[in-house]
Amino acid sequence: GIIELLNDCRFYYELTGAMVNPAMGSVLKLWHVARNDGINDPANAYLPKQEQLEAAAEHMDLSAVILDEAASTVFISDPLVRLDVGAIAKGWAAQRVCESAPSGLLISVGGNVCATGPKDEAGTPWVVAVQNPDGGEEHLHTLYLSRGSMVTSGDYQRAYVVDGELYHHIIDPDTLYPSTLWRSVTILCADSGLADALSTALFVLSLEH
Repeated sequence: GIIELLNDCRFYYELTGAMVNPAMGSVLKLWHVARNDGINDPANAYLPKQEQLEAAAEHMDLSAVILDEAASTVFISDPLVRLDVGAIAKGWAAQRVCESAPSGLLISVGGNVCATGPKDEAGTPWVVAVQNPDGGEEHLHTLYLSRGSMVTSGDYQRAYVVDGELYHHIIDPDTLYPSTLWRSVTILCADSGLADALSTALFVLSLEH
């Protein structure tokens, strides 16, 4: 349920040094609105105002989100904090599905791929391709997956253009802008929720980190 999801979000927040922050919703909403407007009306595409981003960033403290597992309630002490679990929700949900699914399935949910076992009794692995951020029919890599998850985060997903520059949906919590370090990051690990969190975090971190 939602309490378990938020508990896992808190774990990923600590694990990634706050690079994946579910309390960042106020900042993400500004980008979401601007992105949707820009996609619907490209000629008038715009960026969120800097002062609005900075004001929203004053309200992304995860300690304001108080979970009461016994009562199954969530209390937010700062009324301007907004929750946004989009960075891990898809992978987290895919993991729950995989845990209850029969062996030998490949489950794909838009950039999140989970294998519950090899595709046949001979142990044949599933073949999973990593998309080229520049598009086209050729893939960057082909991976072989028998069990576990593969998650990719890329700047070609949910993006729009302002003055010839591409702005995607993965926002660096330090700069409050889309990260420009990488085009695509792919993670392989046993848990799809963790893979989702790590692909987002690594997308905004330099190689040195």
